[in-house]
Amino acid sequence: MAGGGFEINGNQGGSITNYPRELTSYLLITCIVAAMGGLIFGYDIGISGGVTSMAPFLQRFFPSVYEKEALDTSTNQYCKFDSVPLTMFTSSLYLAALLASLLASWVTKTFGRKKSMLLGGFVFLVGAAINAAAQNLAMLIIGRICLGIGVGFSIQSVPLYVSEMAPSKYRGSLNVVFQLSITIGILVANLVNFGTAKIHGGWGWRVSLGGAAVPALFITISALFLPDTPTSMLERGEIEKARVMLQRICGVSSKDVDAEFQDIVAASIAAKAVTHPWRNLRERQNRPQLVMSVLIPFFQQLTGINVVMFYAPVLFKTIGFGDNASLLSSVITGGINVLATFVSMYGTDKWGRRILFLLGGTIMFVFQVLVAVFIAWKFGVSGEVAYLPKWYAGVVVLFICIYVQAFAWSWGPLGWLVPSEIFPLEIRSAAQSVTASVNMFFTFLIAQIFLTMLCHMKFGLFFFFAFFVAVMTIFIYFFLPETKGIPIEDMSCVWRQHWFWNRYVPQQLTKVRRLDEEREGKRKIIITTLIWL
Repeated sequence: MAGGGFEINGNQGGSITNYPRELTSYLLITCIVAAMGGLIFGYDIGISGGVTSMAPFLQRFFPSVYEKEALDTSTNQYCKFDSVPLTMFTSSLYLAALLASLLASWVTKTFGRKKSMLLGGFVFLVGAAINAAAQNLAMLIIGRICLGIGVGFSIQSVPLYVSEMAPSKYRGSLNVVFQLSITIGILVANLVNFGTAKIHGGWGWRVSLGGAAVPALFITISALFLPDTPTSMLERGEIEKARVMLQRICGVSSKDVDAEFQDIVAASIAAKAVTHPWRNLRERQNRPQLVMSVLIPFFQQLTGINVVMFYAPVLFKTIGFGDNASLLSSVITGGINVLATFVSMYGTDKWGRRILFLLGGTIMFVFQVLVAVFIAWKFGVSGEVAYLPKWYAGVVVLFICIYVQAFAWSWGPLGWLVPSEIFPLEIRSAAQSVTASVNMFFTFLIAQIFLTMLCHMKFGLFFFFAFFVAVMTIFIYFFLPETKGIPIEDMSCVWRQHWFWNRYVPQQLTKVRRLDEEREGKRKIIITTLIWL
């Protein structure tokens, strides 16, 4: 044990079941297509920062910002983009996503993960159309709210879907595809912005915003053909369909899925006995998971990553880049974000979650401090700089890129993976809504106040985020157990064996599992007696 963490292999303590699963082509394609729901989230993260750095967009919708940024050269560099309406354009989506993720909990549980994804894709498509046709700020905000509803449904349902479909030994890698899709969406958005900024006539921003319809169409259409998870089918009483689907995704014979199917059935029975999942979230035995579902997304946003991703072009313009150079720099960081995510896909199930969390947090801390030091060195407190050498700006971009790649294989994918895999079925949907809501609330908050914080805290803002990176890394070291390779229905064992959380989780088996094993024992005794006679 190191810092309260440990690793469980096989059937240690007799508490973990290894199911006879194979990674079939059908299952692989299904999980990848579902995980690509992250495209809509990523595209929006990447597109908003680029659009808000385009002069025609600012001139049309935010003239005061345009005048301050383009015409007033005396303005403090830190405060050039400080505007509440401008940040509301970016952040309104995440406030809508927060509220939508709470509604999505009920939709996901009642109608299934598949229909929740379908609804999210459709509403996002509507939002893209409204934004592309926007004539005033009100239309922009309405479109962003629709996009937010789509994002809220997607981030609530997609991680759950993949976690329930994937075999335990591949669950991490397949779930990271969701984060990979987010990073691909960001990169595509950055490339689109780089291209549309060159369109003459000042309407390139419409192409950028309307381009969100492409991933939305893909998600909406593909969701029509995705199967639902066996767990979701059982929740709706479709027992035989659930067994057939489990056999299909496992790629084994009907007999070989008996053990896993019975475990899912037992969990489903326990789930149906829970009439108030939101109330059960607060029960003592669920406290460790609830703490993780709140603090992991909280810390994920306090890394400051969305400051870089939302406002990358704005940030790069602030530190001395021109229009095209700032957009190109955001393309570079977006590309590194994508490539680094493959490290997590490979290492999550090979090395474990904890080591990636800890190593990523350490690297992020070091290079965020370096970014703060280098910006402070040239801009100081006044924010006035006559000339910024290209090599100096290049070093700052390099530091930001190293910071981004560390996030991309650690806190980025694992911030979604770990909360989605640790909860028992009876509260899983509600718990995922908590994770999504906390994530969206702090995403909204940071998006809304970042430019104001930059104006007032100046380079100290990066020290602010570095402090939280240090705190969250220490938190993971002491309080997060390793969940690599643990079947999702047996996840409670990791809390029972943790040095701190074992005081909250009872050591005995759950009532449903205990009764099931008692019946199985009696059945074996009767069969043995009959054979003997």
